[in-house]
Amino acid sequence: MNCLIVDDEPLAVDVIVSYVEQVGDMNIVETTNNPLEVIRILKQHQIDLVFLDIEMPNLNGIDLVKTLDHLPQFIFTTAYPQYALDGFNLNATDYLVKPIPFSRFLKAISRAREVYELRKSRENGREFAIVNERIQSKDYIFVKAEYENVKLEILNILFIEGLKDYLKIHLKNDGKAVLTLSNFKEIQQKLPSNFIRVHRSFLVNINAIVAYRKGKLIVGSNRISIGETYKKKVFEVLGI
Repeated sequence: MNCLIVDDEPLAVDVIVSYVEQVGDMNIVETTNNPLEVIRILKQHQIDLVFLDIEMPNLNGIDLVKTLDHLPQFIFTTAYPQYALDGFNLNATDYLVKPIPFSRFLKAISRAREVYELRKSRENGREFAIVNERIQSKDYIFVKAEYENVKLEILNILFIEGLKDYLKIHLKNDGKAVLTLSNFKEIQQKLPSNFIRVHRSFLVNINAIVAYRKGKLIVGSNRISIGETYKKKVFEVLGI
């Protein structure tokens, strides 16, 4: 985690710096004794955690937090325990009263790490969703076939057949097919949601289904069986 230390007492700064260095997996980006510098620092650097004193000249820590729209995690470090309630009302990760014992500091860092990891996992989830949305908004995909990447129009794909380590992508045009070294998990990440697994060996474009007859889907001129474990999901999607 990238850290910022804000305190007008040099000794207090030195204590936190020494504690952070002992923890080992944290990076101190800057220290400052001027709370008015915090806005600049936050704009210039990626800060994950701020150690913030409360009683400081020009602007106290509580008022500083109230002025910022986008603030990273922050831990109040102060000699005044009476501000604790105000601190937690502002969603402080923790509130450390000086002199700060190292054991208490470690507990605060543990809390900060939990929040940091949670935020990271959420950000990664959002990034995956954004990327997935971009992929699904395309009308084509690229697959590796022999020694080149082949562009396939999604509307032209009828169904995909699994053949051991390969996938056979059946196309509308003249019954052509493309063979690619891949698996269903990888190909489904590239395709929109109208492609559904109907059998352990088949992934079908719903829009290409002509009819359902005697346990089989008619896709173009092909008859594809529905696997027992996939029937419920397929019938729900198709509304039959």
